[in-house]
Amino acid sequence: MQREELRGWLKLLDARGVGYAGANRLIDAFGSVQALCSAPAAALKPHLENLPDAVSSLGADADETAVAEIEQWLTASEQNHLIPFTDPRYPRLLKEIPDPPVLFYAKGNVGLLDQPLMAIVGSRNPTSDGIHNARAFSGYLCSAGLGIVSGMATGIDAQAHQGALDADGDTVAVIGTGIDRIYPARHKQLAHDIAERGLIISEFPLGTPPTRSNFPRRNRLISGLSLGVLVVEAAAKSGSLITARMAGEQGREVFAIPGSIHAPLAKGCNRLIRQGAKLVESGRHIIEELGPISGVLKDAPEGAKEQPETAKTELSEELKSLYRHLGHDPQTMDQLIARSGLTAAQVSSILSQLEIQGLAECQHGGKFIRTEMESG
Repeated sequence: MQREELRGWLKLLDARGVGYAGANRLIDAFGSVQALCSAPAAALKPHLENLPDAVSSLGADADETAVAEIEQWLTASEQNHLIPFTDPRYPRLLKEIPDPPVLFYAKGNVGLLDQPLMAIVGSRNPTSDGIHNARAFSGYLCSAGLGIVSGMATGIDAQAHQGALDADGDTVAVIGTGIDRIYPARHKQLAHDIAERGLIISEFPLGTPPTRSNFPRRNRLISGLSLGVLVVEAAAKSGSLITARMAGEQGREVFAIPGSIHAPLAKGCNRLIRQGAKLVESGRHIIEELGPISGVLKDAPEGAKEQPETAKTELSEELKSLYRHLGHDPQTMDQLIARSGLTAAQVSSILSQLEIQGLAECQHGGKFIRTEMESG
């Protein structure tokens, strides 16, 4: 991108009240962003009635410091791209949402923006089942030809990205900071892997720190890029429900994995299902819905797992004596003692062994749930 064009886009971004729809009309009227931003105020006013601040912004000089920073970032790596809405690489689906970005920053393989994509989102503090499901659904959907979109947040987001990478699939991370900032910091390696093998995008200027208001705004792009959104686990007030709501408003398919009526992280998913989201128990349920929409999805290869499988573990009779009383509804120690007929010491000891084997999990409030089913 030439410097004069870059200046023009930055001035258009700073023009208050214009937004994507206004920018689109202006580019159509003037032919290019350079012509738009060099036009006299008298030529702009008829197109920007009631927006005097926008007229002033377009007539002012661009922020040369910002121009230099972006130029330096673009030349630092062939992976770095700035994609305005006039760029042929700008995703068609994203243009269909009510408030698409005028431009966004991208790092990695921008060709993925032309591929059919599916969003997977969920809790930042998932259960072990949620982690397993996020990875398994992600891997299966990749095997069927879908790329995975998520927000690179802690929890389900990160697991969805990792599941795609582990399956040698495509993944796109939409972040709520400047693209030169990694948040959370613990995801430095994950961000590197996604940039090398997938794509990271952000609409926020370089250097933008993480702030609470950025993430709901980011969520509309997660759903906007995707054919549908799968919510793996979500509490009653989870941010993932914002993504699901936006997906519905954008005309996207919404899917949710059901859970126990007693499990806090199932309440959001169960509510979505009551509101009309599609209940899914396997990856094939999603493929059956999205196949006709995308027109390009393929059958998953022979041997791909439709439904997440749990590990097969042979239990001793001692462990079975308590394990059969564990369910997917959380139970207290006192409940397990009463139902199993074991002593408090026995229950405590067996629970510790089951936790070590990954077969039980202690949740908030000291309640226990079964995390994997036995085979023997």
